[in-house]
Amino acid sequence: MSDSSSGTRAELARSMTDLVTSLARALVDHPDQVEVEAVAEGEATLLRLRVAQADLGKVIGKQGRTARSIRTLLGAASMKAQHRFGLDIQQHGVDVPGGVAVPAAHGEDSGEE
Repeated sequence: MSDSSSGTRAELARSMTDLVTSLARALVDHPDQVEVEAVAEGEATLLRLRVAQADLGKVIGKQGRTARSIRTLLGAASMKAQHRFGLDIQQHGVDVPGGVAVPAAHGEDSGEE
């Protein structure tokens, strides 16, 4: 059972990674620099989105609205898949623990205001 479960989770992570990649590439000026990495964290999966420095504002949006919208879509897909996904937005080439402080959607605690 664990083999099929892990295979299903891998497929699900791939689908969510593709979703975030497609959304980010549609928003930015440098789509070739968009990278999304799925990191398993217990019962959840963290998607790390990396974009060019010039595109960071485009994926975050004014007051974090674009980032919240992407998180809302992830949340809806997560509910259907019964697996939680988080989104971490980072500048390409810079490893920032915890990513960019962007207000989280649906009551998630981002650790900052």
